[in-house]
Amino acid sequence: MSEQPTSENGDGLFEPFSIEQVPWEEYSHGRRFGVRYRSIGDYGGGTHLGVSMEVLQPGMQAYPMHRHMLEEEHLLVIEGAATLKLGDRSFEMTAGSCVCFQAGQEAAHALINTTGAPCRYLIIGERNPHDVVVFTDSGRVGVKLMGEGYRKAAAMDYWEGEEA
Repeated sequence: MSEQPTSENGDGLFEPFSIEQVPWEEYSHGRRFGVRYRSIGDYGGGTHLGVSMEVLQPGMQAYPMHRHMLEEEHLLVIEGAATLKLGDRSFEMTAGSCVCFQAGQEAAHALINTTGAPCRYLIIGERNPHDVVVFTDSGRVGVKLMGEGYRKAAAMDYWEGEEA
């Protein structure tokens, strides 16, 4: 696997760069999920904050409904529009719209492009290696430290399985 390029110079310093230098990456899952993004924070040498420029195409959802237990995220729409699902409510986000998803917030969130044009936005968030992500539609719980996911329905009581 090749190492991703960065703005690091020969002296180990991360120099200023143009966002156009950051390579595009993308992922998709079926016809519903998919996003194209530039990992600006990675390119610039960031280790505590993640910063990504993302482009969400019409009819696509960026990520499943989720909430973070230990990470805070901020979203800023730069161009276009999309619908933010936040808990059981929906909000239209247009250029200049901002939202903060606090760590531990009970309401899950997802961004869906219901328009006919791409939506471009920034996502800024913490990189907590101990974060736990709850995916509310599927009941999946992602444990970042372990790189694994579990069904929330498989929860056990504290003493379950222990001999008394």
